[in-house]
Amino acid sequence: MTEKEAEKYFVKSDLIPAIVQEDATGEVLMLAYMNKQSLLKTLESGYTWFWSRSRGELWNKGATSGHLQKVVSIYGDCDDDALLVRVIQTGAACHTGSHSCFFNKIKGEWQ
Repeated sequence: MTEKEAEKYFVKSDLIPAIVQEDATGEVLMLAYMNKQSLLKTLESGYTWFWSRSRGELWNKGATSGHLQKVVSIYGDCDDDALLVRVIQTGAACHTGSHSCFFNKIKGEWQ
């Protein structure tokens, strides 16, 4: 994908949500944000890169911890304003040490 081709994902906003899913299990691991530069770096390197809204900088997921995310595939949604990134996760995806960031149950099964 060229920089020009990536532009369609950033028409509505400079940042788009990227849902990260474990390829082998389908488990949703995390939600992060990408800008055009992080998307292009992800495509180039084969590992996830995101934009840190709190730090205001690019970050390569797992570069410090070793909990890397090897990209298997990336899908854009029907409106070109969100991404689904399927990965092979090494170690924990969450900064808390949990495999997934989605471990705080709010409600169980609906009746």
